[in-house]
Amino acid sequence: MAHAVQPQKTQQHGLLGVLNSDGKAHPVENTLAAVTLVLGLIAVISAAFTHLHLLSSWAGLVGIVTGAWGQFISVTTGERFVLIIGLGAAALGFFLGMAHGGLFGGVLG
Repeated sequence: MAHAVQPQKTQQHGLLGVLNSDGKAHPVENTLAAVTLVLGLIAVISAAFTHLHLLSSWAGLVGIVTGAWGQFISVTTGERFVLIIGLGAAALGFFLGMAHGGLFGGVLG
């Protein structure tokens, strides 16, 4: 009868259901995954415009750091999947931003 005492898992739908596939809440890991994905998108989209190299390189660098930390502490496969997509986009935006002028291009000298 021990199985009758166990609490039932609440089913989450949507993105949180994918990220929290183990049934537990992971607010820090989910936040890092979301921030990495958003920074990666900002970095890639802004890298398409050469005059936005400061935005793309800095957003990419911060996205790489948050994505690496998120990979370090991630718990579920869904979190890792979102982190890898965000990391790839952030790295691409970072490298294109560096090619177009870098982190301080024209500002410090």
